[in-house]
Formats: sequence, C-alpha cells, structure tokens
Amino acid sequence: MTEVSLILPAYNEAERLSDTVRQVADALHKITPSFELIVAEDGSTDGTDKIAADLAKEYSYMKHLHSKDRLGRGKALNRAFKLSEGEILAYIDVDLATDLRHLEGLINAIREEGYDFSTGSRRLKDSNVKRSFTRLIASKGFNFMTRFLLKSEIKDHQCGFKSFKRAPLFDILDVVKDNHWFWDTEILVRAQRKGYRIKEFPVRWRSDKKTKVDLKRDVIGMGTQIIRLWRELKND
Repeated sequence: MTEVSLILPAYNEAERLSDTVRQVADALHKITPSFELIVAEDGSTDGTDKIAADLAKEYSYMKHLHSKDRLGRGKALNRAFKLSEGEILAYIDVDLATDLRHLEGLINAIREEGYDFSTGSRRLKDSNVKRSFTRLIASKGFNFMTRFLLKSEIKDHQCGFKSFKRAPLFDILDVVKDNHWFWDTEILVRAQRKGYRIKEFPVRWRSDKKTKVDLKRDVIGMGTQIIRLWRELKND
C-alpha cells in the first residue's frame, strides 16, 4: 500500500496549481518514497481541469479527480479520500498558506508519534500568523463558539493542513454531513467524541489575498452548521 496520500482540493486554481503541485511533490519526495498526490478538482471553470489532467500525465505519482459539477470542498475531499490508497492521508490548501516546512511534522505525527489525527494551528502560542483583522475576529468567534457549544478542545479547527490515520478517518467519514467549509470542524469534533488522539501544532501561516472565503456568507453558514451539529450530538 502507498504510505502517504495527499489531497489538494482545487476550485479555479489555474494560476497556481502547477507550481503548487511541484512544490508539494518536492517536499513529499524528502519525506517518503511512497506517496500519491491527488488533485480533487471541483467543477472548475477556469481551465484548472485541463492543467490537472496534463500534470497527471506528466507525473506518475499524481492523480486528477474531476467533477463536472461543484461538489463543495468537503464532499470533494470525501470522494478523494475514498479513492486514495495511502495508509496516512492528508490534505493541504492549494494556496500553501501554511508553510510547507511543516509537512514532515504533519506526516510524522501519524507515522512516528502514533496520533490518529493531526492539524496545523494558527491559534497556539508559537504560531506565526499574518491575516486581516476582520478574518482574525471571525476566526476567534467561530472557534470560541465551537469550543463552547461542541465541547471541543481544539484551538483552531479550520486550518487547511491536516493528516489522518486511514482507519480512524474512515470510521467517521460517512457520518460527516457538511459538504463545504465546516467539514474540517465536524471531522475534528466527531474524532474527539470517538476518543481518537489528535495533535494540534503551531504553524507559520500567511493569508491568501485571493481567498475564496466570502466572510459574510460563510460566517452565517458556519454558524448554522455549529447549531446543526450541536443538535445532533445532543441527541446522541
């Protein structure tokens, strides 16, 4: 079996996909000789699908999963993980907002330290983060509500830099209902409820000026998902 499967969720990433794939592949080559890189391309309209297809032809370690229709980030990740072959599964955001120097630590948390889940964090003492004041406040509010209502011990649920042991992830993957941005949070909350070991570690992170986050729309949507999950867990 492949040791590491790393997913790059991609929606309209034509400008930077090629460079990201090469940087991530270079980093993975230094970590393990056995890996696959999967671009989960989600209904792009800017030619990302063609670029991803060409890259998959060029590199034997790369796979391109195309969806004609927009699935949503969470659903695209679910699909990619189910089609992966790795014993250690991971995903990172295409914008590489989290410094790739942390990739080996992300993988080793599972491979060597025995954790079931691992996640980068922008909310720990040693984290090095640059982001707008508005996004900082929104993040603080979201994480506070998640910790308060869903009884989570995690400080930062939404950092797009996570790894998983295959069996524990698949144990909860089908019960995760969110198809978009809340997927990360639901995974971590449900993992804690199951008693899985999670490592949260500080990262160097820089905000992407071309972010696809619509602050008003996504804050409302995320708040709705917190309430939805709180009701479900309350009735368990």
